[in-house]
Amino acid sequence: MSRYTAPLADLRFVLHDVLEVTTTYARLPGCAEATRDVVDAVLEEAAKFAEQVLAPLNQGGDAEGCSYDKATQSVRTPKGFKEAFAKYVDGGWIGLTAAPEFGGQGLPETLGAALKEMVDSANLSWGNYPMLSHGASSALEHHGEDWQREVFLKPLVAGAWTGTMCLTEPHCGTDLGLLKTRAEPAADGSWRISGTKIFITAGEHDFVDNILHLVLARLPDAPAGVKGISLFLVPKFKVARDGTVGERNSLACGSIEHKMGIHGSVTCVMNFDGAEGWMVGQPNKGLAAMFTMMNTARLAVGLQGLGLTERAYQNALAYARERLQMRSLSGPKFPEKPADPLIVHPDVRRMLLTQKAFAEGGRALALYAYLQEDIARHSADPAERERAEALVSFLTPIVKGLLTETGIECTYHALQVFGGHGYIVENGMEQFARDARITTLYEGTTQIQAIDLLGRKVMQLQGVGLKHFLAEIGAFCARHAGDATLAEFIAPLGAAAKEWGELTLDLGKRAAANPEEMGAAAYDYLFYSGYIALAYLWARSVAAADASTQSAGFKAAKRATARFYYARILPRTQAHVAAMRSGAANLLELEEGQFG
Repeated sequence: MSRYTAPLADLRFVLHDVLEVTTTYARLPGCAEATRDVVDAVLEEAAKFAEQVLAPLNQGGDAEGCSYDKATQSVRTPKGFKEAFAKYVDGGWIGLTAAPEFGGQGLPETLGAALKEMVDSANLSWGNYPMLSHGASSALEHHGEDWQREVFLKPLVAGAWTGTMCLTEPHCGTDLGLLKTRAEPAADGSWRISGTKIFITAGEHDFVDNILHLVLARLPDAPAGVKGISLFLVPKFKVARDGTVGERNSLACGSIEHKMGIHGSVTCVMNFDGAEGWMVGQPNKGLAAMFTMMNTARLAVGLQGLGLTERAYQNALAYARERLQMRSLSGPKFPEKPADPLIVHPDVRRMLLTQKAFAEGGRALALYAYLQEDIARHSADPAERERAEALVSFLTPIVKGLLTETGIECTYHALQVFGGHGYIVENGMEQFARDARITTLYEGTTQIQAIDLLGRKVMQLQGVGLKHFLAEIGAFCARHAGDATLAEFIAPLGAAAKEWGELTLDLGKRAAANPEEMGAAAYDYLFYSGYIALAYLWARSVAAADASTQSAGFKAAKRATARFYYARILPRTQAHVAAMRSGAANLLELEEGQFG
């Protein structure tokens, strides 16, 4: 049985000492009530829910999985999942960050992110259900009509209904311009939606009676490609404009997928056969509305990678302390025992420190991005909002892409620490490795995140978010230029930031001459950018620890882990630089027929 203890000490450190969130909240309209006492109380209660309610269901839910009843086209979730959702709703967690006018508590998204990390560490499969509702709520809040927010958003925030996101079709994944689902107008202003969607998380389940599907479809006169996509809200049970719930809609779950991991999270084929729905947003502008939901989900999936890294690390660390295996190369460290524990061996420490560096650095990076989202949403200063919007837009593909990829790396390290015992189901390590694998695929693969980062956020938008981020790193380095205690971090960070800017300009020139250069460099650019972003947050963490009232042991651990990161992880950037500078030719030289 795997263990989980919420990392409250590090969460408090990042929120209060590194990011100083309550200072920011105090000046943001609508956030002032999120005082330190409130933040700490929420963290403590969230930890109890994650540890006591969700974590015990994780391995059992994986073993049992979801079951599909073909006769009724219904889905039963694993034992305890439905009851856990009821407790989540009763505890007010589902509306933690939703606006008060829709029944939410209006707390900052940064605090919601801390909650979500704990949920995902405790039970990633279960966490998918409220995650999709949160995304649906975001889309309705920003793009729905007043009556839609009243009729549909309030039940979502209350947890009475749940939501989904229906994009993918059997012939069409990332290239949404190819989708075929169609929408026909009805006399009462509603629409009739017909088509098949696949890979729909939480498309059918037993948590609640009504499920709200946000569906991309084409109008009869829609232009071809992505410019002809509209967004529709299609409920499982029909809902009138006055909120009256009617008969079962003409949609159903046709089957569920049998997956490598996240067995407790249901993934459905959804068939819409003239189902009644309501348009959300403007005709043929559905992609913009859907991306409000998608970007929310992308940051959230980054937290899934982080959550699995933390959970896997905790178990690998405990095992490395307990498991006896050979003697230290420099002589016995525990002579009273028949062998030394695994943790004395340098390569085991390499794996543990990699997990620790990515867990703690990734936490700081993710919460930093969410804080920008809070500023963008609440600040009274238009210039500050614009800057924060640019930063969170720029950081979203980095958080999603890097933290999910490192999640895979770290869960495999954890399994490796266990050796053969990691391959055994009872210890839980192989589940983390399986569950982590999906995080780099859904809500946009790593390759999609890479193209979004380099192609859109940097090239198309002229790198506005990158410029803000580099300016912040530069200001941090200048502020600590004379600090001898931080010199070992400031000098390499400043050099990396300088190279980041120069390399980006060079890639821009090469892409202008040959567009294939952008596609060839994007994957490496994502990792390169992510490793430098983490280096910045690690330097900030050491500075914050030094200035804090944390214990001497805590401060020493932060500094030692940062040293490891700078010495062993940050140099990975140079391999990515070499790959980027090698150009596109080595990827395109081989003819299609020569692959085999």
